[in-house]
Amino acid sequence: MKELIRQTVQDAIETKQKFFATHEELIETCARKIADTLEDGGKLLLFGNGGSAADCQHIAAEFVNRFQMERKPLPAIALTCDTSIITSIGNDYSFDEIFSKQIQALGHQKDMAIGISTSGNSANVIRAAAVAKDQGMTLVGFSGAGGKLKKISDMAFCVDSPVTARIQEVHITLGHILCDLAERMLFHAQ
Repeated sequence: MKELIRQTVQDAIETKQKFFATHEELIETCARKIADTLEDGGKLLLFGNGGSAADCQHIAAEFVNRFQMERKPLPAIALTCDTSIITSIGNDYSFDEIFSKQIQALGHQKDMAIGISTSGNSANVIRAAAVAKDQGMTLVGFSGAGGKLKKISDMAFCVDSPVTARIQEVHITLGHILCDLAERMLFHAQ
């Protein structure tokens, strides 16, 4: 068991090091776009399934409440939280539409959509991403090595790992870094 623990930690470290070593420029660009979006009166709309749904909620909470500094709340909404909306759309239409209809209702051209899918191919994430693009929103995709989300995103963060847990670990670290950088940019902290 101890060897399994050590190997899991080592794999997690290596996956993060490899990802962040190759994505620094894009992370900085994305953080600047998030800061600009929020400064211009836009909001973040996040969507994903399972563990990625939890990541959406976690990231939205960091923006709305605070992350590293005391500051005013920033507008971010996890589209994974309203069970009445999700179940009514799933029941009346299809599970594939649970996020796209919310993007249609809440999204505006000045907003940013953040879709999270470890496979990069979750049908409901891809449909919402397509609607966000049609509405003129900036689309950021967090995924594994590829998939459809990578192809349609304005900024694609693809984690090169076959292990869902390692991908999700990078995604939440990425979310923390983006929030930290955006806070610093918006509130002029060092």
